[in-house]
Amino acid sequence: MPMPYYVSPEQMMQDKAEYAKKGIAKGRSIIAMEYVDGVLLTADNPSASLHKVSEIYDNIAFAGAGKYSEFENLRKAGIRHADLKGFMYSREDVTGRSLANGYSQSLGTIFSQEIKPLEVEILVVQVGGNDHPNEIYRISFDGSIIDEKNVAVIGGKAEAVQGALKETGSQSPPTLESALNLCVSALERTTNLKLSSEGLEAAVLDRNRPGRKFRRLSIDDMRRLLAG
Repeated sequence: MPMPYYVSPEQMMQDKAEYAKKGIAKGRSIIAMEYVDGVLLTADNPSASLHKVSEIYDNIAFAGAGKYSEFENLRKAGIRHADLKGFMYSREDVTGRSLANGYSQSLGTIFSQEIKPLEVEILVVQVGGNDHPNEIYRISFDGSIIDEKNVAVIGGKAEAVQGALKETGSQSPPTLESALNLCVSALERTTNLKLSSEGLEAAVLDRNRPGRKFRRLSIDDMRRLLAG
C-alpha cells in the first residue's frame, strides 16, 4: 500500500512563492516615478497592443507585470469596482488606497487557498491634487502591499533596476523629460539593450490636466523627450 504524500504547509507556501516569482521575473520591468507634475509610468514593452499600463479611474493608473492574462483580469475587475463605487457613492470615494487594499485581499486569498498562485505583481498609482501627495502602492503575488515613495519597480530584474535608479536619482522630483530619461537609462543598464521608443510604453498621471489625469505618451512624445 503506497504511503500518502505529505507536504508541510510551510513547504507548500515556499514552493508557490518560488513558482510565482519565477513567472514574474520572466517578464519585463515597469517603473513608476514621481515627477514635478505627477507620476510617470514607463514599461519595457515591445507590443503596441498589449498594454501593461492603463487607466483605472479619473486620477488612478494600473500597471501589471508577469502573466498578461492574469493581470489583465485584475485590471478589468478594478475598473468595474471603481465604476460601481463611483456611481453608487461619489467619484471622490474611489481612491488608490481602497483599490490597492481590494487587490491585496484578492491576491492573498488566491495565494493561500488555490493550488496555483497568480504570476503577477501590480502597481496602483494615484496622482495627488490640492497639495495632497501622490500615492504608489506595490502589490505582490501573495497579497502583500507596500506603500512606495518617489519610485517603484515591478517585474523582470526589479531589484537591479531599483539599484540603477538609486545611483542616478536625486531628492527633488525631476521634470518629465529627466524622469523618462532616468527610467529608460535604468532599463537599458539592466537589460544591456538599447531601447527604442517603439519598444517602450509610457504614460503619465498629470495633476495639471483638466478632468481625467491619465495620458498615454505617443512614440513621437517619447522621441522628443528622450532627444532633449
